Amino acid sequence: MEREQQIRAGWLIDGSGAAIRKNLLLTLKGPVIHGIEDFTESGCHPDVPFIDLSDCCILPPLVDCHVHITLSGSMDPHLRRKQSGADYGAIRHRISRNISTYLAHGILAVRDAGDCHGHGLRFKEEKAYRNELPVIVKHSGSGWHRKGRYGRMIARCPREGESLAAAFCREDEHNTDHVKIIQSGINSLTDYGRETAEQFCLEELAELVKTAQRRGLKVMAHANGAHPVRTAIVAGCDSIEHGFFMGEENLRRMAGEGTVWVPTICTMRAMGRATRSDLPGSDPEVLEKTLQQQLRQLGFAKSAGLKVAMGTDAGSWGVDHGVSLASEIQLFMEAGYSLPQALRCASVSGAELLGVEQHIAELRAGGPATFIAVNASPAMLALRLAAVKGVWLNGVLQGRDLRR
Repeated sequence: MEREQQIRAGWLIDGSGAAIRKNLLLTLKGPVIHGIEDFTESGCHPDVPFIDLSDCCILPPLVDCHVHITLSGSMDPHLRRKQSGADYGAIRHRISRNISTYLAHGILAVRDAGDCHGHGLRFKEEKAYRNELPVIVKHSGSGWHRKGRYGRMIARCPREGESLAAAFCREDEHNTDHVKIIQSGINSLTDYGRETAEQFCLEELAELVKTAQRRGLKVMAHANGAHPVRTAIVAGCDSIEHGFFMGEENLRRMAGEGTVWVPTICTMRAMGRATRSDLPGSDPEVLEKTLQQQLRQLGFAKSAGLKVAMGTDAGSWGVDHGVSLASEIQLFMEAGYSLPQALRCASVSGAELLGVEQHIAELRAGGPATFIAVNASPAMLALRLAAVKGVWLNGVLQGRDLRR
């Protein structure tokens, strides 16, 4: 007989983007949500375990679609150089810490955007870690960039005269979960809107995409600027990462093609809040203008019906793992998303992009009983996402006992 339990929720945000519901009773049977109904005392069965979370919001687990799991968000240039060159023994402990941080913030799935040494992929190969924490980690291994161009900290490059697809076939470890491509440079911190040239031409990138698809792998493309983004979309890349200054034409094209956008806005806010001594050589006005332009693009994407998933670029300068997802949610709301809409991007939409929707899905009768409870009202939720009171995986509360 399946174990039954009942939970009173102060508020429910189901991950569909629909309005917040208040004062509900969830009935769980084994790994499934059996029912969701308005709370009444008569609806509670005295012989069924009951948890009162009337002071909490219940929502689907969160997903961060763009992290660098081997790095920290430190702003110390010496430490950043040290960690980028650290051996696997040191990196393994950092990865474990980062995963613990995700769990503490209700993030149960992340997509690693790569490191040049392949340490993240090696961590995946250590089967033992899967029993330590319930966080799903999707790895790209090392990404790919053009020799002499931006990307050597997180990617490798094809050999001289070798095509991108041939290099991928030669070095693909057959245990990657997706492919990371560096298609442009990064944003200038002093020259507003400056676009760099694309790294791979359309034919070369399209060949790589087809090769990856034959192996069942999606391609995520780091791309900023109108031309690099357009090439990545036309080549068939599954997601555009960052997408600063790509323009409305590309946003419309992505909506038509079903390309997912992961805008990583909080990177710019982190740099914009830095002092000149923290980030020498930057122009605060350029950083703020760049941030506002990305928010305008996100607002347009919402009106155009573009598929958007949330990612933070955690591990980049000033962007800490776990906590930064709350900052990204707040930025989505600044761009015009409601709280339920932003949380859909931070949960269900991300799960679909990562291919883990069988684990993380909308909260509904008949769906998986996997969710988090945050000790906050909806008005305070975006500010208090770290106040996770409980995590349920397939109907099982992790850690402490909250029953009455």
